[in-house]
Amino acid sequence: MSEQLEVNSHDEMLTRPRSAWETHSMGFNSGVYNVFLFLHVLAVIVGFGGVLLNGLYASRARRYEPAQTLAVLEVNGFVSSRVAEWFILAAGILGFGLVSLSDGVFSWGQTWVWLSILLYVVSLGVSHGLLLPRVRTMIATQAGLVAGTASADAPARMEALGKQVGMFSGALHLSFVVILVLMIFKPGSGL
Repeated sequence: MSEQLEVNSHDEMLTRPRSAWETHSMGFNSGVYNVFLFLHVLAVIVGFGGVLLNGLYASRARRYEPAQTLAVLEVNGFVSSRVAEWFILAAGILGFGLVSLSDGVFSWGQTWVWLSILLYVVSLGVSHGLLLPRVRTMIATQAGLVAGTASADAPARMEALGKQVGMFSGALHLSFVVILVLMIFKPGSGL
């Protein structure tokens, strides 16, 4: 009986044929689960894709005139903190939904789930508490350079802030890669 609803193992749940009713109901690999999975992956691509290359923009902007550098920093800051940030938050919320919809295939106690959540929350803290305040200070300092109101130490301050932003960004990129590895290989899931 390929349409039998009783499932004896996770392997059987993953490989057995599913009825039309099952693919549109809730649960692991259901229509709802797959919509959440699609939205989760889309949010990851847009959110993290929107911030992973920020260092390249900043590096390139240093070669321009001060007003052009300011424009690049402002646009980059807007995309990162007003657009990508919402997708990054949505990725986490949708990830919680995926675990909840998985019918016990994935659980909060599995290493890859709790470690991903821990890294995600710590990364949000680093981003909001350490990275974004420095980026805002860099934009304000660059605006002062353009307006001619910046103090004499503004270029040195920009250099120091740039190094700090690079360090925190690098840590966040590493955290993203570790979370990505955890999501793909799922240690502790038994799958």
